[in-house]
Amino acid sequence: MSIVLHATDLTRNYEVKRGMFGKPALVRALNGVSFNLSSGKTLAVVGESGCGKSTLARLVTMIEEPSSGALTIDGKPAALTDKSLRRTVQIVFQNPYGSLNPRQKVGAILEEPLKVNTRDDAATRQEKARAMMQRVGLRPEHYDRYPHMFSGGQRQRIAIARALMLNPKILVLDEPVSALDLSIQAQVLNLLIDLQKEFGLAYLFISHDLSVVKHIADDVMVMYLGRPVESGSAETVFAAPKHPYTQALLSATPVADPTKKRERVQLEGELPSPLDIPSGCAFHPRCPIAVSKCAEAIPPERLVAGRQVACILAE
Repeated sequence: MSIVLHATDLTRNYEVKRGMFGKPALVRALNGVSFNLSSGKTLAVVGESGCGKSTLARLVTMIEEPSSGALTIDGKPAALTDKSLRRTVQIVFQNPYGSLNPRQKVGAILEEPLKVNTRDDAATRQEKARAMMQRVGLRPEHYDRYPHMFSGGQRQRIAIARALMLNPKILVLDEPVSALDLSIQAQVLNLLIDLQKEFGLAYLFISHDLSVVKHIADDVMVMYLGRPVESGSAETVFAAPKHPYTQALLSATPVADPTKKRERVQLEGELPSPLDIPSGCAFHPRCPIAVSKCAEAIPPERLVAGRQVACILAE
């Protein structure tokens, strides 16, 4: 398995205007994110809303450039102007209906990436589109139908098929099943797992649902206010989380077994604004085990029990 994506200290800042005469404020959406993504593997990025998950997705798909840091995709530095790399990375959005053109039939939606990026003739494009439809579980008669004629699960299958039309190596899955019913979620997740095995795809799976992440992820990166706080193999992190924030997230995840009780870790306060990130460890105002030293300096990531943890108190 080869590394198809390498990120080093990615940051992304946004200036926010404060009135006509006020100085613009700086939103630190990402603040030093590093990771590797290998072919055939799934890295799940989890955290509360506002932690920087979607910003990371925009950088990886080259929708935006990082403010600093380096991003290498398939051995080449990522650049907005590099069209060949855009074929390497594709994205599946959270809302399948919002991401599909309601005025286009399914066949046209699937053929459009080929029309823009290849020199295939009409017959070849149609042949490839129909083959991909069959691969994701859509029937031949769906080719001439519009998106509004499908259920949410079918629309997401269309979105997945479109993302695969250019034979990418990396798929960014931004909350791909959160808008679906539970039974449909399982079907779509199983489809993604099958496609990954067949095509050797690397997945960057963005989610807030840890039960879904546990089902599909090989590795997990937990983020808080733009920084990773714990990262490692999914098995290791889920078995015994070391960062207090990861412990709180897992304690809030429902357990299917009614006889199995889990001690709930309560977090106090709300997620701070990225306009005013607390000093030191950004999590310390809400952390149940914080000490005065936590507010003094940003804790570096260090190896603790087989995973990287950004906490000076992690054992």
